[in-house]
Amino acid sequence: MATRNSPTRHSPDRQLCFQWPVRVYYEDTDAGGVVYYANYLKFMERARSEWLRTLGFEQDRLREEQGILFAVRRVSVEYLLPARFNEQLLVSVKMVRLRRASMDLVQDVAREAGELVCTGTVTYACLNDSTLRPRPIPAAIFRELEGAD
Repeated sequence: MATRNSPTRHSPDRQLCFQWPVRVYYEDTDAGGVVYYANYLKFMERARSEWLRTLGFEQDRLREEQGILFAVRRVSVEYLLPARFNEQLLVSVKMVRLRRASMDLVQDVAREAGELVCTGTVTYACLNDSTLRPRPIPAAIFRELEGAD
């Protein structure tokens, strides 16, 4: 999405693979009417779930049929500008690195006009659903993810 030096302009090194719209509801805000910081993580989670869905992977079916879960292993968020009640935001997902049992994603939250509100990096790990231990991403899913970057 945008660079820190130019929060309203798109930069070519952050081309979007996927965007998901999110409206800020009153319940998402603090007493000052600003989005509560932890709710950006919820917005990012929704976008990751919808990104996987567009690739053909429903998380409940992955668990039932493949015995895997995708879970956040690490997250880092930088808050740049406040979002407020009733704003329409776009949450992006871009995979920047795919490994055998995990992937690194960059997620931006921006206003519709492109103004960057916050940015985060997420390591998303593939886990065995019964042991909750890391396991390799199944080959068919890995191939699909390779095409998604």
